[in-house]
Amino acid sequence: MAYTIRQYKESDLDGVLSSWENASKVAHSFLSQTFLDQERYNIPNVYLPNTDTWVADVNGRAVGFIALMGSEVGAIFVEPEYHGSGIGLALMNKAKAMNDSLEVEVFKANAIGRKFYSNYGFKPLLEKVHTATGELVIRLQFSG
Repeated sequence: MAYTIRQYKESDLDGVLSSWENASKVAHSFLSQTFLDQERYNIPNVYLPNTDTWVADVNGRAVGFIALMGSEVGAIFVEPEYHGSGIGLALMNKAKAMNDSLEVEVFKANAIGRKFYSNYGFKPLLEKVHTATGELVIRLQFSG
């Protein structure tokens, strides 16, 4: 399967929202629908305008994305049908190529995300409560 990593453009919004929504159903089943509805609003209205976002493009369709705020990974999501295809790795490699070190927060209950970050080489820095959800999050750092 061929894909390219490229800068986000407005026409990618449906693919970005689909990637986020479908991956969240798999990895974030513990989050409330109210919180998810708010995040769905925030993605195009708050997050995308304030991040450097890159998409994985398969045949002209965004099937995954990574949103960066400097060296902070604000989000990385890939359509579940593409999990294990190397797209997540390629998106993280793009972020790594742009930053000497990276940090990210992952929900402790997100086993899929935690495994991905651990396999990539992220190390835990601290654990805290995510105010909006009451869930525990782990702050991770990658230096390499």
